[in-house]
Amino acid sequence: MSTKPTTTDLEWTELDRRAVDTARVLAMDSVQKVGNGHPGTAMSLAPAAYVLFQKLMRHDPSDAQWTGRDRFILSVGHTSLTLYTQLYLAGYGLELSDLEAFRTWGSKTPGHPEHGHTVGVETTTGPLGQGVANAVGMAMAARYERGLYDPEAAAGTSPFDHTIYAVAGDGCLQEGISAEASSLAGHQKLGNLVLLWDDNHISIEGDTETAVSEDTLKRYEAYGWHVQRVEQAPDGDLDPYALYEALKAAKAETERPSFIAARSIIAWPAPNAQNTEAAHGSALGADEVAATKEVLGFDPEKSFAVEDEVIAHTREALDRGREARAAWEKTFAAWRTANPERAATFDRVRAGELPEGWQDKLPAFETGKAVATRAASGKVLQALGEVIPELWGGSADLAGSNNTTIDKTSSFLPEGNPLPEASPYGRTVHYGIREHAMGSTMNGIALHGNTRIYGGTFLVFSDYMRPAVRLAALMKAPVTYVWTHDSIGLGEDGPTHQPVEHLSALRAIPGLNIVRPADANETVIAWAEILKRHDKGAPHGLALTRQGVPTYEANEEAAKGGYVLFDAEGPDGQATTPQVVLIGTGSEVQLAVEAREQLQAAGVPARVVSMPSVEWFEEQDQAYKDSVLPPAVKARVAVEAGIGLTWYRYVGDAGRIVSLEHFGASADAKVLFREFGFTADAVVTAARESLEAAAR
Repeated sequence: MSTKPTTTDLEWTELDRRAVDTARVLAMDSVQKVGNGHPGTAMSLAPAAYVLFQKLMRHDPSDAQWTGRDRFILSVGHTSLTLYTQLYLAGYGLELSDLEAFRTWGSKTPGHPEHGHTVGVETTTGPLGQGVANAVGMAMAARYERGLYDPEAAAGTSPFDHTIYAVAGDGCLQEGISAEASSLAGHQKLGNLVLLWDDNHISIEGDTETAVSEDTLKRYEAYGWHVQRVEQAPDGDLDPYALYEALKAAKAETERPSFIAARSIIAWPAPNAQNTEAAHGSALGADEVAATKEVLGFDPEKSFAVEDEVIAHTREALDRGREARAAWEKTFAAWRTANPERAATFDRVRAGELPEGWQDKLPAFETGKAVATRAASGKVLQALGEVIPELWGGSADLAGSNNTTIDKTSSFLPEGNPLPEASPYGRTVHYGIREHAMGSTMNGIALHGNTRIYGGTFLVFSDYMRPAVRLAALMKAPVTYVWTHDSIGLGEDGPTHQPVEHLSALRAIPGLNIVRPADANETVIAWAEILKRHDKGAPHGLALTRQGVPTYEANEEAAKGGYVLFDAEGPDGQATTPQVVLIGTGSEVQLAVEAREQLQAAGVPARVVSMPSVEWFEEQDQAYKDSVLPPAVKARVAVEAGIGLTWYRYVGDAGRIVSLEHFGASADAKVLFREFGFTADAVVTAARESLEAAAR
């Protein structure tokens, strides 16, 4: 460790030094015991993580969900031990036995940090760069939260003021997601965001000179960030004093996000493994672990050894945390007294409840009229925006097409932005053409809590968001995607913009609910159900049409994912057992309805099932599902303008699927549907084939 400079107020004792070295030893031992993992970065980053958790951050290990806490995001998730050792030392509930169980079945210390699995882990990180974008989203959420509950307070005086700290590695900054998100953060002037770059020059393939030669600090300056460089201590270690001063300066910078580059030596101070790619992702080996312990003054014969004085010292974080929370609660109580209406809103939002009477604001659409479901979605957002202030969001530069502008007079933009609707607490988010960053920042916003977020783009561009969507599903983050232009029905833009495989591919993500409403009224019901499900913890993707589709009578059973839209009728016009069931979603439901009319006219009783959400339908009990899709009725047809992968389990051996198993083309939507066989006649033909197959 370096000598304490005269310009810092950091209190750094021999016990602090010993605690940092203990974290290093625990990282080595944890990886060595399981035989795999990433020890090197956890060793070199130990001083930085310790300074944050023990000297700087406002947090309370006894209450990991405290609203007023600072957030810590470890974007470089493979060095999970960087976080786990600090959670153990600070008293978040991890103990030595958990570190000994690192990366094993059922442990609290999986290979990468997982939100909801380990107390103190704010987000799931693994795919590099995602944590950077999550942190940007949390910083955005903190600002919007402040605008909801305490907008008039002077900077730094509100109980809703806190700082988002993130640690990123070389790999995080090479991934494009971090560039998108960092650009957005600079544009938004997120002064509550601090990003520490572990500049260790090592990746799996060796020195990062193999792949990177840019000036990263100048890049972040160009993004509009406040940039600092922290040099190594004379012995090559990270300098806790220099780190502390840089982090303090970053926290004091409230007009721009802050970027701190800290040059480190991976696996420091291992005599032979330091500064090698092997130390990145492999156990150091028993001999090197022993040699490193000797360098640090630890007994090489002991593993997972923590001195009583060290753990007693670091667990003082519990006392400091309780004191910090108690002081915050006094400020919070004063705010409550001064702002009773806002406090009531905060309590409601915190509890996951919606305002009384919100459903009265939902629009209703006249039957028979053709309305694009994207337009219906826009009407829902504008109507609910008046009564659900915590609902906010926008689009990746496609708001006019997505109909995602919740308030045209209020844009989430920083002070100094020249647009007349700009407000740091604005309602409508302009993500720019950054779909991936939009998805990941939305995850951060959702994880931050106390608001409800949505974001839109074309369905085909969900490909650009997919890593973030997958993580949202993994974390059960309640984000809502407004994906429009959901089929070849978007028309002349052609196959590059026409989603074909996307619905099936998205349905393949466990925990993601895809909702493709048939009409405007189903869209209203879908939005209402998504809002009701917020606290169940699941992301939702709305797939909406560009083109107008017929409007049917509203049926609340649409919220069950699948229901009987039009039942089979006998010659007397009374409901009867269907001979064939026609299943449709979205814009193709109308084809099933038209086909039913033809079949009924020909004396074939046919039922139309609208199935806006396969996932919601699968949640229902078997009795309900059987009432919609009677097991005895083997003749079935599913129709959807995409690949048919979803539908085989519903149509069975005798069933038929009217689908699109190739890319689209550039032409008018009506022409495309006709040329590619999406007609009522095609559904009728498929129904007759299915009836014949069922009769064999």
